Amino acid sequence: MGDTNYIGGIVKVLENPKQKILKNNIPLTEFRVQVPQARGKKVKVINLVFWGKLASEVANFYQPNDYILIEGYLSIPKKESLKKVRITVFKIFTFVLD
Repeated sequence: MGDTNYIGGIVKVLENPKQKILKNNIPLTEFRVQVPQARGKKVKVINLVFWGKLASEVANFYQPNDYILIEGYLSIPKKESLKKVRITVFKIFTFVLD
């Protein structure tokens, strides 16, 4: 694995969560999100990964165009470019825009 850093922020869900069940019945959920950008820069898309009980809850609750506040570890594999940024999420909160 590449370098990791703890990160938090608000993101917009772009697709329906995809859930898998791994060995030993461990749930894993993944989906892509958009990170807000300032000053008209290109939109950044990152992958979120959820494990265990949180993975099951996320798969059933969130859908495209929802905004969420997340906290987790950012990882960029050394073999990949910055286009493959991934965050393993440990905390998630619904963010409501009024």
